[in-house]
Amino acid sequence: MTLRYDNKSPSNDGREQGFTLIELLVVLVILGLLAGLVGPKVLGYLGGSRTKTAHLQIEQLSAALDLYKLDNSVYPDTNQGLSALVAAPAGANAWRGPYLAKAVLPNDPWGHPYHYRQPGQHGEFDLFSYGSDNQEGGEGEAQDVTNW
Repeated sequence: MTLRYDNKSPSNDGREQGFTLIELLVVLVILGLLAGLVGPKVLGYLGGSRTKTAHLQIEQLSAALDLYKLDNSVYPDTNQGLSALVAAPAGANAWRGPYLAKAVLPNDPWGHPYHYRQPGQHGEFDLFSYGSDNQEGGEGEAQDVTNW
C-alpha cells in the first residue's frame, strides 16, 4: 500500500478527491452537537473553580492575618487593611512581614480587591469577595465568598 499526497487517485481517472458539501455539513452538525453538550459542563466547572479559588485565597489571607496578630497582638484595623500584610503600617513596631509568600495582595478571581473589616460583624475580622458582579448577594458566580 502506497500513500499518495497529490490528492489524485489512479482509480479515479485523475479527478481530484475531496469532501462533498453534505459530508462537511454532517461533520459541522456533529461538532455543533458536541459543543452544545460539552460547552455548558465546561463553563460550569470554570465558574465553580473561580469560587473555589476565592475560598482558598480567603483562607490564605486569613492565615496571614493570624500570623500578623501573633507578631503584633492585634489584627490590622479596617483603615490599615490587608496592605498591612505586605508593608508595615505606622505604629506596628513588631511587624515581621511580609506575611504573604509573594509580598503582593491578590485580587479575587474576578479581578476585584478583597474586602476587609476589623472589627468584623461576623468574627474578629470579616474578609470577603462579592463574586463576579462585585455586588452584595447573588447566586452562582455572583455569590459572596466569605470567611464566616
